[in-house]
Amino acid sequence: MTLNRSPVGLMSKRTATIERNTLETRIRVSVNLDGSGKSTLDTGVPFFDHMLDQIARHGLVDLDIKAEGDLEVDAHHTVEDTGISLGQAVAEAVGDRRGIFRYGYAYVPLDEALSRVVLDFSGRPGLAYFADYPRARIGDFDVDLVREFFQGFVNHAGVTLHIDNLRGRNAHHIAETIFKAFGRALRAATEADPRNAGAMPSTKGKL
Repeated sequence: MTLNRSPVGLMSKRTATIERNTLETRIRVSVNLDGSGKSTLDTGVPFFDHMLDQIARHGLVDLDIKAEGDLEVDAHHTVEDTGISLGQAVAEAVGDRRGIFRYGYAYVPLDEALSRVVLDFSGRPGLAYFADYPRARIGDFDVDLVREFFQGFVNHAGVTLHIDNLRGRNAHHIAETIFKAFGRALRAATEADPRNAGAMPSTKGKL
């Protein structure tokens, strides 16, 4: 007898909403891992909104993010706490990680820039981030905050994430290839594996 098991059915809960309120920020993040790439983004940091849109569009993840932070200080708390909140939302949406591919990677070019992102839903937070920017700011956006966003994400999503900018001269292009590649890797890692439906993708039996 052949037993047909639907991976989608086994992973029915693929959405989550997280609210994070501190003395520095007030953030609400909603995520749908099985979305179509729609996004509603309002962080008060236009370039950051542009980067978050890359995750949604290229990861086919629906994102609804509203953030109010102490931008009179700078964008650090807003960007970092958005990464924390998105990590928490993705962790909740993906559930116990049964039936997913677990690993995802992507290479993304943009003109002269090329970045590689490799992601593992390992249950262990870890970030290896290698990107050198030719300037410190993209408009008003501090490029150091790219790393802070991803550090917040991995700490609370429980993933291992390797980000390598392989080449690039334009800071905007470098950042954009990183966010696009992250979206693609996230999509690949969280998609249902039809050959592993309902099973834990680990020899330990737990992630």
